[in-house]
Amino acid sequence: MLPSIEEYINYLAVERGLSENTLEAYARDLTQFAEFAAKSVRGSDEPQDDDILMAGQSTAASFIASTIESGGSPASAARRLTSLRTYYRFQLSEGYIDKDPTANLESPRQPERLPDVLTVEEMERLLSSAPGYDPQSLRDRAMLELLYASGLRVTELISLATDDVNLELGYVRCVGKGNRERIVPVGEQAIEAVERYLAFGRRELAGASEDNYLFITNRGTAMTRQAFWKMLKRRALEVGISSDITPHTIRHSFATHLLENGADLRSVQELLGHADIRTTQVYTHLTQVKLQEVYNRHHPRALKEGDAQRCEH
Repeated sequence: MLPSIEEYINYLAVERGLSENTLEAYARDLTQFAEFAAKSVRGSDEPQDDDILMAGQSTAASFIASTIESGGSPASAARRLTSLRTYYRFQLSEGYIDKDPTANLESPRQPERLPDVLTVEEMERLLSSAPGYDPQSLRDRAMLELLYASGLRVTELISLATDDVNLELGYVRCVGKGNRERIVPVGEQAIEAVERYLAFGRRELAGASEDNYLFITNRGTAMTRQAFWKMLKRRALEVGISSDITPHTIRHSFATHLLENGADLRSVQELLGHADIRTTQVYTHLTQVKLQEVYNRHHPRALKEGDAQRCEH
């Protein structure tokens, strides 16, 4: 590894505490760029520190473009640009260079990926996947009902304390991203599921544990994200939902179903705890797609004549 790259990776490890996988990704991207710069500028297969430190904007832009040209995805190209940009900002702050060659480069445009959602019917099946009255089933049903009723992030759900849920008034209090607290109303079915869990399930699961977490494991400890995800996938398979479901799928479904039933975007933003309404606007694309499908199915002049005939067959 070139000295400047090694110094930068050490800085990321010590000062920023990045994971081993992230450090390896940064090192790989920067090493590949150094090799690219050496070939482009000097025609050499042996990169030197000067090749990457003194590379210009055109060399950096060509490297990013080569990612796409060689079959890489826009996401890979964007990640590479991030690796270069953070590296050069570090070198600039340390006084090793006087100009950042990536300063005016734009990140490759990535196709917008709409979040996966469950239909209302699939959601109903999932919520009915824990019909028993044993402590585990009562807990699983309460967690699923509360997650769908509130749209919480999974970290917010498993972090709830018992006194964060006001069953009498029908709301939960959670702390989300940026340490922002919000109050989210929940419906009667979720309230009833949590009440049953507290009355007949949690005490048995807790045993002698004094943890104040609302949802706990069979060992009496706080539920983890991994444990909840594993439970969710198992319950989904039990009712025939084989898609790659995640806790965020429930959150996406919560938002989409609200908008489909007439909720305004600003209210959904508040419920989800989004700081920027542009984050929430992705759900309007989902509802627009569904409206287009409904229109195409039911309006007599929505499809061309040939398309209509094919639909009839």
